[in-house]
Amino acid sequence: MSLNQERKLQPELILRIFGVAFFAYLFFGFMLLPCLNTLTSIFNTKNAAGERDAFAVIRFFLAGSMGKYVWNSLKLAVLLVITVNVVGISIVLLTEYFDIKGAKILRMGYMTTMIYSGVALVTGYMFLYASDGILTTALKNSFPNVNPTWFSGFNAVLFTMTFACTSNHMLFLRNAIRGLDYNTVEAARNMGAKPFKVLWKVVFPTLIPTMFSLTVMTFITGLCAMSAPTLLGYDSINPEIVRLAGSSSADEAFPQARAALLSIILAMFTIVLLTVLSAYERKGHYLSVSKTKAKLQKQKITNPVWNVLAHIYAYVLFIIYMTPVVMIIIFSFQTYSAIRLKKLDLSHWTLVNYFGQEDYQYLTSRGKYKTRVGSISGVFANEATLGGIKLSFILSALAAALACVVVVVACNYIFKKRNKKTGIVLEYALLFPWLLPTILICYSYRTYFNSNDVWYVGNQNLYYAQNVRFLIVMAYMVTKLPFSLRMIKASFYSIDEELEDAARNLGAGGLRTFLKVKLPIILPSVLAVFALNFNALFTEYDMSATFASTYGTSYAMVIQAMCADEGLYGYNVNASGRRCASTVFIMIVSGIILYLVYGVGARDLGERLEARDRRRKRREKIASVFGGKKNAVKSA
Repeated sequence: MSLNQERKLQPELILRIFGVAFFAYLFFGFMLLPCLNTLTSIFNTKNAAGERDAFAVIRFFLAGSMGKYVWNSLKLAVLLVITVNVVGISIVLLTEYFDIKGAKILRMGYMTTMIYSGVALVTGYMFLYASDGILTTALKNSFPNVNPTWFSGFNAVLFTMTFACTSNHMLFLRNAIRGLDYNTVEAARNMGAKPFKVLWKVVFPTLIPTMFSLTVMTFITGLCAMSAPTLLGYDSINPEIVRLAGSSSADEAFPQARAALLSIILAMFTIVLLTVLSAYERKGHYLSVSKTKAKLQKQKITNPVWNVLAHIYAYVLFIIYMTPVVMIIIFSFQTYSAIRLKKLDLSHWTLVNYFGQEDYQYLTSRGKYKTRVGSISGVFANEATLGGIKLSFILSALAAALACVVVVVACNYIFKKRNKKTGIVLEYALLFPWLLPTILICYSYRTYFNSNDVWYVGNQNLYYAQNVRFLIVMAYMVTKLPFSLRMIKASFYSIDEELEDAARNLGAGGLRTFLKVKLPIILPSVLAVFALNFNALFTEYDMSATFASTYGTSYAMVIQAMCADEGLYGYNVNASGRRCASTVFIMIVSGIILYLVYGVGARDLGERLEARDRRRKRREKIASVFGGKKNAVKSA
């Protein structure tokens, strides 16, 4: 090899060495060591005499009330699997498999949980059903003996999360049903099988892998629930971990070690479930195939009674899904008095919950009226809310972008070393955060980096002051690495190896080939992953609550706290209205991103050409209409 060729290899070699060192630093520094520190902290507790007692926390867990948090989370997860699958499977069948009138409208209603989730969704349901909610207030007026706190605790959490967690069914199970081969369904019908027997014997067996994956995902979601139990008052694992993380030994016995133990229990459940899922996926499954695949046609429900019941059930679910959305949108344009009394005042519409400020006059205990200047304020005029939006926007965008950059570089290396151990090790290292619940990663960060003794971060306390923002970005990024890897890795398979060979034959190096050939091909998928990551992180609550501090108050935490201090000392008077406006803002942002990803971004080349052709014909039609009018005027 000549000297010039060696010089050409030097920059790539330097970048490769830097990349390997960075990934090793990332894995050991922000994935492995913090979690190991959490594990070892369980066995480093001291008893009342100051002596180290390795099993003190475990004895406390067995003898105390800590077990109830595990039991409550398990109970929620098990029942959530049943309710979410019943509702999720039924809404997909009603909109994609059976011939139901108004299926397109129903589908839009069922998919509303995709544009607002987490704390925004929970507060939306609370706006309806809480003790001062719209429907609860109406019930109290009609039936005075109704318990105003009926929507709280386990039943409220189960109800809310049942409808919140069906978005995965509308994404994945819907695609699975659309991929069914209609020839197999038609063959069963021709043999005399009734519609529901075809569904049970032909359709469901092909959907089992997808349904099993959704079941595991739902179980983990219920086990690691955070926002709904916190806001609705249910004692589960995650809220207790966050509470213990903010406590001290002066308040209660070894709270940090107890939080660590609960985190490890969550991790054990997650690892077992993912192991079972992986083992199940390696087995064979039923497939719906034939020589010529036919597009699925919707099945009519021939029994008139079942047909009526199916339509009633479909529209009852539609009302449950849509009522919070509609009420939140309407009340976001209502005045403070209308929102406080939970009565629509259609004669007075206002934008104050979005923009501008108003003064508020209130009666003091001495019987005098006082005016609090600017206490009524909108989302984009309130300092705290606007600060939360800006902080969440910046942190989420940074984390989503970093996750994509890391994964793109990693995938390029993995495909180069696909048959070597280094590529396999790198892939499993990036999938490592999937084995752990989010709360464990965040709690490990909070405890491990809350000191000046961690040398590889420059002995800086990352939980102190504004440093916590860097810690939040790292937690956001690490938790999104596995998802980003699965999505972006799939796009690398679409790269034709001949293109890379052609670039190499033309003298292009590895880095130039990647930037000029590979990156433009995978860029649409990378941008889609960035959008989905940003969408999920922008309103994220679980991690933000773990890192709660003055310098790390995210948008979701601002929304959560809006009603807690509503009207306190004459401030935050219209917090409920501002919360409604915030939820509408989240819906708009999420809706635009989902449209760009699953609407415009999901179209293939043929669909894009057809859409462009339709736009061209529409412009020509408009031009011909106006051109005809101009000619008529001239002739006159």
